[in-house]
Amino acid sequence: MADCTKGFEIFILSGQSNMSGRGGMQTIVAKDGSTSRKWDGIVPAECAAEPGSILRLNKNLEWEEAHEPTHIDIDTSKACGVGPGLVFAASLLRARKYKVKPTGPQIGLVPCAIGGTSIVQWEKGRVLYNHMIQRTKAALEKGGTLKALLWYQGESDAVEKSLADHYEQRLVTFFNHVRTDLNNHNLPIIQVAINWPAAPHPEYVNKVRSAQRAALDHVKHLHLVDALGLPLLSDHIHLTTEAQTELGLMLLEKYISTGEGKD
Repeated sequence: MADCTKGFEIFILSGQSNMSGRGGMQTIVAKDGSTSRKWDGIVPAECAAEPGSILRLNKNLEWEEAHEPTHIDIDTSKACGVGPGLVFAASLLRARKYKVKPTGPQIGLVPCAIGGTSIVQWEKGRVLYNHMIQRTKAALEKGGTLKALLWYQGESDAVEKSLADHYEQRLVTFFNHVRTDLNNHNLPIIQVAINWPAAPHPEYVNKVRSAQRAALDHVKHLHLVDALGLPLLSDHIHLTTEAQTELGLMLLEKYISTGEGKD
């Protein structure tokens, strides 16, 4: 693999299924009536980048050419589709105005999101948290600079009152632990406010969304983009490919607005 030290920027992609990506997922009905989910294979044009310029850390902790689905070997319990990460990275490179266009690896994505997970499952010391920290440290050992955590999670905490009530405190604690364990106390974090209009308990969704906004007052360098209103698949919870493309661009706009995205 080409040199990943000079100017190589690393981004963590974490949370649950809408970060790992379900864009383009189709329901396949077999002759016996059973169903399965399969990605349609359509990659947004916004994912296009120079070969070798965007890498992803695979399950073996090795850098490889980034591609959709970004989480194909990470979020393995269900089929993955398009997420926001690759659109974000490719669009970031296009947004920059270089005097001399760099060659070789420029951005590294560290996919860590796992579908159907609650914030409790991401607590410090638990499997998912440890896995994310381990993967990020492995990426950094190969060279480069950690630039941001992109975080999209919360639907699993909007299913019952007790989870929603404790979400803010658990979220703030999670962000603080991540920064401490990565020795990066000013790490920019961009979280996505959840979009679940057909939830069985909309009051819990609103509670989680309020907690996501309230966390901004307690965690410095924390930013938020809102997925509310983005188009959903027929399951009424997962973003379509078009929505994931829009979300990737929203994340990019927010990242650039922090001042971190300048070349």
